[in-house]
Amino acid sequence: MVLEDSEYDSVFETEVTEEIVETPFGTVHCTLTGVVRENRPVILTYHDIGLNHKTCFDTLFSHEDMQEITRHFAVCHVNAPGQQEGASTLPTGFTYPSMDQLAETLPIVLKHFNITSIVGLAIGAGAYILARFALNHPDLVEGLVLININAQAEGWMDWAAHKLSGLAHASPEIVISHLFGKEEIQNNHDLIATFRHHITTSINQTNLQQFVKSYNSRRNLDIERPAPTGNANVKTLKCPALLVVGDSSPAVDAVVDCNSRMNPTKTTFLKMADCGGLPQVDQPAKLAEALKYFIQGLGYMSSAGMTRLSRSRTTSGTSVSSMEASRNRTRSRAHTGDEQRGRSHTDVSMESASNSCAEPGLPAMIKAAEVSC
Repeated sequence: MVLEDSEYDSVFETEVTEEIVETPFGTVHCTLTGVVRENRPVILTYHDIGLNHKTCFDTLFSHEDMQEITRHFAVCHVNAPGQQEGASTLPTGFTYPSMDQLAETLPIVLKHFNITSIVGLAIGAGAYILARFALNHPDLVEGLVLININAQAEGWMDWAAHKLSGLAHASPEIVISHLFGKEEIQNNHDLIATFRHHITTSINQTNLQQFVKSYNSRRNLDIERPAPTGNANVKTLKCPALLVVGDSSPAVDAVVDCNSRMNPTKTTFLKMADCGGLPQVDQPAKLAEALKYFIQGLGYMSSAGMTRLSRSRTTSGTSVSSMEASRNRTRSRAHTGDEQRGRSHTDVSMESASNSCAEPGLPAMIKAAEVSC
């Protein structure tokens, strides 16, 4: 299939390459779609427990609204060791990598495909892995879209509850309760049945147990919110980040907590209304629109069409300052002619809400957004 890239007046053929990348922490199955370009990042995805890149992201990337993005960017889907479709059982004696070690497989993946930088898109365990990767290798990450991220280690009470409920054995029902909220499990029987089938048939169950154990053994990311006039060397993500969660997701509290620890000048919090545990499956069009805005904020795809998200907004002082800075960068780039990339659309990217409108208890001066269906 040949697609025309109107922004650059060039024609390229969509290529799909599946490769096994050898790392010190095991083999990593990767799928690269499109052509890696020197002048722009690659979108790199990472899945959650109980999923692989197909069951996690196929719905999103096959949606028509994502085609404008994939037309401009190559996409690299990364599967955690032994989690890809049809994977054989990992060898006896193989020590499954920790979350930190999984993050350290990514520089090897990037080098393998000659990728110089990425925009990360990940959910759950994958979001944690990409956040850790960005902390360790900030020069390789231009932006992160993190869905359902939990930046904290599992507490001892959670650990005890998981032991009692059998999470250590990663039964399909326990994984389902990690991915979906109670309301969704009770009401959306077709969706739950589909993913229960995915978990039991598309994932090697022995390998899944090891991945779940690794995720439950994660340590705190220990990210800190920089004080306005405080220590500039605090541990924080250097790149822009978009935190996403559905309003009925079981990860809402964890994402809100993570947001409270992030740099408010670089972070946007998007809580999707009437959305469950997997926004990329539940509302792919809305998430694709948010991705377009986010990518525009990085200085790419200035001509992308935006139609779905609400343009109305109320803004906090921090949001106003952030948008004004964005306008200044846009004008600066317009004068320099840097690939004609602009940020003008980021001003209306999502409905920025005050704390009282977005989520009770949100810390002050956090940009937030809610998207209605």
